[in-house]
Amino acid sequence: MEYGLHLGVSGPTATPQYLIHFARRGEELGFFCVTVADHIVIPKKIVSPYPYTASGQYPGTGDQLEQLTVLSFLAGATQRIRLVASVMVTPYRNPLLAAKELLGAPRFADRGEVTDEYIRVFRELWTHDNPSFEGRYCRFSEIKFLPRSAQKRRIPIWIGGHSKRALRRAAALGDGWHPIGGVPTARLEPEDLRMDLDTLARYAERAGRNPREITVAFKASLYDREMETVPGRRRRFIGNAEEIASDVRAYKNVGVDYLILDVRGPDAVQILERMEWLAKEVLPLV
Repeated sequence: MEYGLHLGVSGPTATPQYLIHFARRGEELGFFCVTVADHIVIPKKIVSPYPYTASGQYPGTGDQLEQLTVLSFLAGATQRIRLVASVMVTPYRNPLLAAKELLGAPRFADRGEVTDEYIRVFRELWTHDNPSFEGRYCRFSEIKFLPRSAQKRRIPIWIGGHSKRALRRAAALGDGWHPIGGVPTARLEPEDLRMDLDTLARYAERAGRNPREITVAFKASLYDREMETVPGRRRRFIGNAEEIASDVRAYKNVGVDYLILDVRGPDAVQILERMEWLAKEVLPLV
């Protein structure tokens, strides 16, 4: 199993200096990747509850840094650590913009079909010398798309989401599935994840793919003890080093290949302390 860190792109620690420091320190500590979220703008009034906090309130404050810009910025400041868009809201951007250029934007109601088509566009642009595409939402031909990826293998695409549609998308189009768990509204215990992986495997077989080729990148939040929602009942990824390590082992045993831990905190000191604690005291116990 490989391990990653989720960094914030809003709030007091979302500054160039802090982000570089976190990413470089993560690289030094041996983490596989850092991930950042995709929130371009935040509505002044949010009616629907945010699914990943106990209060239902969106936690981000202040400036909202653009995801792909942050990843490009960190690419110039690091050497080995992988940089992951977690998750990228695909219909926000035309695929030629996300890969390179701006052309237009689709209707929100079509976002599921748009996402599927854009993933195919990404593959075409990243893997062919003379890319061309004829779809419902994007069409192009006779173009040059350079530079090509420096990776020898194709750029991996992890598909986020927990719905059956998301699982089908991961099975048909993704290199991996990227669910979120360990939070009040989406606990996704190891036994629940195991059932979802069985469903994913069935969808992959129907799509003519080998389920073993689809990796699982599970994302969870590292909480302080006071974040317990039910007194006396420990939530996953809350506790001492051995308790956290036991959670890591539980998810590893059901098939998780990558574990991304959200280490965001109110200040840079706490974030760095969490990174150091994970790397030096928790993960060696796994």
